[in-house]
Amino acid sequence: MKQKIAIITGASRGLGKSTALHLAAQGLAIIGTYHSNTVEADALVREIESKGGRAAMLQLDVGNSASFASFVGQLQGVLSTKFDAGQFDYLVNNAGIGLGASIAETSEEQFDELMRIHLKGPFFLTQKLLPLIADGGRIVNISSGLTRFSFPDYAAYAMMKGGVEVMTRYMAQEFGARGIAVNTLAPGAIETDFRGGAVRDNAQMNEHIASATALGRVGLPDDIGGAIAALLSDGSRWINAQRIEVSGGMLI
Repeated sequence: MKQKIAIITGASRGLGKSTALHLAAQGLAIIGTYHSNTVEADALVREIESKGGRAAMLQLDVGNSASFASFVGQLQGVLSTKFDAGQFDYLVNNAGIGLGASIAETSEEQFDELMRIHLKGPFFLTQKLLPLIADGGRIVNISSGLTRFSFPDYAAYAMMKGGVEVMTRYMAQEFGARGIAVNTLAPGAIETDFRGGAVRDNAQMNEHIASATALGRVGLPDDIGGAIAALLSDGSRWINAQRIEVSGGMLI
């Protein structure tokens, strides 16, 4: 059986890195993207290959849709030369930034940056990659628990993620003829460097979130990487057009 290949944007750290490691452990070949940190990107490839897996990393700025055509060309080259493939099976639209401000203080520049990275980027990147996604493949778009519950300073960010959830349903409808399932995975608060590592490093914030979570703690990157890997496993192939929150039961 030919090895399946997953594309993960923003794979060099955080949730994307955890996803890459979990999927590689399931036997998938990984092609990740990174924004600028080649050291982290190379380290991920070495880690996967040291465990017998196959991986490659490509530079991509998901906020610059003008670069997507060039990226697709690079991806086709890597698929052919390193993986002896013309298509891939899974796409995880994960790359993003944490940028927060109240509605009163949000600038147009901040709003536009969030829109380019979190909404326009996944829409047009998926559009450009459609010819390379194998029939019967799957797409996971990353949203946020913040589309269900509200915290100060996240209005613009959550709006973009709400758009991602609508986009997922339309993708599922349009791509269904090719057997491609599309789902949204929405993490709750996770201990990463998102917004400067506030959830991870601010003990008071961490404790407050843990107290509002049914399972009694803040999420970890492996909680999300494992959930994405489960969603892309064979047993989940009939799940389609769904928003799946992975928050440990936050604010229920």
